[in-house]
Amino acid sequence: MTSLLSPLALAARHGRALLVAGLLAGIALPGLALAMKPWLQELVALLLFLAALRIGPRQAIGAVRDLRVTAGLALLFQVVMPVTVIFVLMMGGWQHSQIAMALVLMLSASSISGSPNLTIMTGHDPAPALRLLILGTAILPVTVLVPFWLLPNLGSAADVFVAAARLLGVIVLAAGLAFLIRGFLLRQPSLETVRALDGVSAIAMAIVVIGLMSAVGPAIAGTPLRFLSWLVVACAANLGLQFVTARVLKTTSLRDDYAAYAIVAGNRNIALFLVALPASVTDPLLLFIGCYQIPMYLTPILMRRIYGTGRS
Repeated sequence: MTSLLSPLALAARHGRALLVAGLLAGIALPGLALAMKPWLQELVALLLFLAALRIGPRQAIGAVRDLRVTAGLALLFQVVMPVTVIFVLMMGGWQHSQIAMALVLMLSASSISGSPNLTIMTGHDPAPALRLLILGTAILPVTVLVPFWLLPNLGSAADVFVAAARLLGVIVLAAGLAFLIRGFLLRQPSLETVRALDGVSAIAMAIVVIGLMSAVGPAIAGTPLRFLSWLVVACAANLGLQFVTARVLKTTSLRDDYAAYAIVAGNRNIALFLVALPASVTDPLLLFIGCYQIPMYLTPILMRRIYGTGRS
């Protein structure tokens, strides 16, 4: 058994390198990226399952205080942040630009499904990220109403409701199955088993990112300046939000879980809107969504100095 787990533990140890390899493969091999794209939903469900299996139901649910903190942060991230940006954009008359739509959609979205996995790679407790992922997705059909009402050219909030409900169903099924396995078959996993789960998670994330890069490779070859401009916007939005959130939370009572919350703040499931909104809204933003995956999956590397070595 140990010989089977050792390669997975090695994958966990080199998880950051695996993410870089996945990014490069997705960019350099657009044909492979397109072939992977139809399987993204299943792979995302696998990531959720692995994160929930590693964390376990007791740690995922947390205490009553954890629920209050999670709810407050979900509202801050998914309502206060996008509404604030909308008002700033309106003051400058920029609310109809593509960059404005990209930023508002990003900030209106809930956490990416891989946020607990990214938190694991930074060495921090992934449970707060999983709680924020589940609750944020559950309330997304309600929280999007305000930014979509303020910026009606984003599309219909009703379409987002359906897509969010579908995603929530996937989360509940994946996490529910994982919690059942933890309750009956894996009550007290050994450290070696946990590291093996981290290794499987790292491999799965590297595969997922290949499929998410389908729009980036052609853009680099065809319109490199346009690609670079969107990459700058994506990096500033993602990494900038992580940096500010981490710096602020380190000075509060949430300092123990600051890394998980900061990772969620910057890494949002903007791709959810691809299946929820009309192509006239999302097509101009496909390159931004592709570029957004780059800082997302490089978070454990680029934010290493901010998050330190963690304690998970």
